[in-house]
Amino acid sequence: MSGVGIIGAILIGILAGWIAEKVMRRNHGLVMNLIVGVVGAFLGSFLFTALGLGGTLGSGLLPSLIVATLGAILLLFLVGLIRRGT
Repeated sequence: MSGVGIIGAILIGILAGWIAEKVMRRNHGLVMNLIVGVVGAFLGSFLFTALGLGGTLGSGLLPSLIVATLGAILLLFLVGLIRRGT
């Protein structure tokens, strides 16, 4: 989430968590959406960088939201797999 600042990162995290919640058909609260969105942003950023796609989207609000949302969706998917296995 480069170039958005701490307040922007929090807002992007909340929005990304909310979008991921709707896509994955889950029901969380605002705080959980923030946590999922921020952790998803780190996960998405790590994966995009590891795959060599780190600079392809650029920086700013929309690219950060896209990466954070994709990471949050992946996070919810992985958590769902782990919960089903136990």
